[in-house]
Amino acid sequence: MKLRLLHAADLHLDSPFEGLPARKAAVRRGEQRELLARMAELVEQEGLQLVLLSGDLLDSDNTYYETGEELVRSLGRLGVPVFISPGNHDYYSDSSPYARLSLPENVHVFRRGEIECVYLPELNVRVYGAAFTDRRSRPLLTGFRAAPKTAGQIDLLCLHGEVGARESIYNAISEAELAASGVDYAALGHVHKASGLCRAGSVWYSWPGCPEGRGFDETGERFVNIVELEDGRCALRQVDIAKRRYEVLRVNVTGSDPLLAVHTQITDESVRDVYRIILTGEVASPPDLNRLRRNLEEFFFELQLRDETHLQQSVWDRAGEDTLRGLFLTRLRERYDAARSEAERQQIEQAARWGLAAIDNREEVAQHDDP
Repeated sequence: MKLRLLHAADLHLDSPFEGLPARKAAVRRGEQRELLARMAELVEQEGLQLVLLSGDLLDSDNTYYETGEELVRSLGRLGVPVFISPGNHDYYSDSSPYARLSLPENVHVFRRGEIECVYLPELNVRVYGAAFTDRRSRPLLTGFRAAPKTAGQIDLLCLHGEVGARESIYNAISEAELAASGVDYAALGHVHKASGLCRAGSVWYSWPGCPEGRGFDETGERFVNIVELEDGRCALRQVDIAKRRYEVLRVNVTGSDPLLAVHTQITDESVRDVYRIILTGEVASPPDLNRLRRNLEEFFFELQLRDETHLQQSVWDRAGEDTLRGLFLTRLRERYDAARSEAERQQIEQAARWGLAAIDNREEVAQHDDP
């Protein structure tokens, strides 16, 4: 028997997007909700038979009304059995959205911190799963093994947890436990970077990562998995359904105008994405970040600029001039030459950046980090 399913996890619907302005954060939350509709379209287009959602579908139990509506509408639209294993962000309780919402009949939410089984006779499939019932979870797979199965039957495991981290407080899972489980495929969640297809003994497993980046620790392509199982074989295809990406672009501006250097490296697609551009290289004076932002921000959904350039050594040539700039640089050069470490020299150089920017009435050039 062949089974084709969709495996997704860690949507984190209603994330705060704290690194974005309030208006754009609201736009991103709306786009996150669209993930549900795009998954429904994928199920329909691919003719998939089952959906496994391995936890942290929601970012917390404090969901917006619109999110609950879209969740009910899109899950019902899927038209195939859907299994949800709540994770540490959306753990199951009597007050959780999963308990409050009137979910469609095709949706099964695992509610207990013990592995249980649901049999789907029309597919000859057994789905095992459990729920986080708090923000932390003890190991849920310890001692588990699927019951003996009949010919042609497929066993699945849907679970939120962390593989290979023995001390994890988020349902620590070992490869030995996966191998001993006896299931055909384990659909896992929690880790936000996709694993690709893995194997422990005869058990296939993966986690898809989050399908939509939410910060600069989740850059590039993001995925949901289409999984095909037949006669002990497993094939996995990663599908990118994200609306936008987070990208980090490092641009060396040595010997060139920073604005021109950035323009040569951005693409037409950047307008949909959130970018952090890091300027590197050697410069005679700190880049004018105000000028860069005015000329670049229209090319991105949101833009952050960081300056990691180094002042050319020739900047000290003006030390000794009978000017405010000269006196300032003289003092700093004395400290620079007396510095005992590279880290201390970098701090003094950064002080030079701030001082020169202030003297020239430019924006202070600091190392800007995300909140």
